[in-house]
Amino acid sequence: MSATEQQIFDTDAKDYLPVFNRYRIVLDHGEGAYVWDITGKRYLDFLGGIAVNVLGHGYKPLVDAVARQAGKLIHVSNLYYTEPQASAAAKLVKLSGLDRAFFGNSGAEANEGAIKIARKYAHRTDPGKSEILTAWDSFHGRTLATLTATGQPKYHEGFGPLPAGFDYIHYNDIEELEAKISDKTAAVMLETIQGEGGVHTPKGDYLQNVRALCDRHHALLIFDEIQSGIGRSGAFFAYEKYGVKPDIVTLAKGLAGGVPIGAFVVTNEVAGAFHAGDHGTTFGGNPLACAAANVVLDTVPNPAFLARVELLGMYFRKKLEGLQKKYREFLVDVRGTGLLLGAELASAQHGRDIVNACLAEGVIINCTAGKVLRFLPPLIITEAQIDEVIAALDKAIFNYAR
Repeated sequence: MSATEQQIFDTDAKDYLPVFNRYRIVLDHGEGAYVWDITGKRYLDFLGGIAVNVLGHGYKPLVDAVARQAGKLIHVSNLYYTEPQASAAAKLVKLSGLDRAFFGNSGAEANEGAIKIARKYAHRTDPGKSEILTAWDSFHGRTLATLTATGQPKYHEGFGPLPAGFDYIHYNDIEELEAKISDKTAAVMLETIQGEGGVHTPKGDYLQNVRALCDRHHALLIFDEIQSGIGRSGAFFAYEKYGVKPDIVTLAKGLAGGVPIGAFVVTNEVAGAFHAGDHGTTFGGNPLACAAANVVLDTVPNPAFLARVELLGMYFRKKLEGLQKKYREFLVDVRGTGLLLGAELASAQHGRDIVNACLAEGVIINCTAGKVLRFLPPLIITEAQIDEVIAALDKAIFNYAR
């Protein structure tokens, strides 16, 4: 006999750490851009597991690849070679324009690896060159180092003493970075597009100027593309849209279409800082995760696929801007690129209310930074599904904007 919703709610309340502010639905299965709860209600998923389910739910080539690999070999130690890992690494290297890849299990692990190798690289020339500069309102993970790298004090509270050697600048403020960066800076670490902080894109030639400052001070440039990468921006890597190449890029979320994985990719020069034993992982790059990643890496980089993401993003943004014009005092900004979009409310008063109202209409969205409605759908959505989301949003906003 299957458990009821209330039984699952009660079990979770009793047995699971209360770290998620969950919405009260129990999801059971999915297909394409839709998921169903255990009562049979269907939802249009415009959160996509927070930018994870890039090929939607139940994508047959992905399901088949995982099933085949599970029946063949799920895990072996990284003391041995496997073809799925070698293949996935080669594809990432080619796509990134960088030289060496490493697989972990999550975005936080990818960023930890990036921080480690950046400091090890800098240490070879100056043991005191260890500072990592990140941005206010950034999000880089929940381990102690990546938590510290995250420029949001609310995530730091109660976890001190935090690791030393991190400082912060405001995203898109090149003058502040110029004033703070020094010859003791090992790396500047930025989300190419800020996600959790409210969907902020780089303005003008900001990233080009960041690259120039890093070069001037012999600091590495790390782009965190855990949320913005894997085709979400309309380019496979968001940095391609801005004409800047990093020394290190980090990935996770959509890289294996829903199977846990993380990665960082570096130049040959940076790779030379690591030697056997300097870094490692038990589960990272396992055959199962890499089999899933290979499906994503064989699908998303297709020019026609990416062009469609770009077109859908423009269509969706235009529709959101239409809502903004309709509710000028309530919806104050629309921003983002590709299928990483945000719509900012005038205040944080009704952010969660609107998410719940959409949920009641069978649409899953998210509110981040208190008042930014965020949209991270599977990359395989349709214009008709966008219209469905806009209709639900219109109804929800109307009820609170009066």
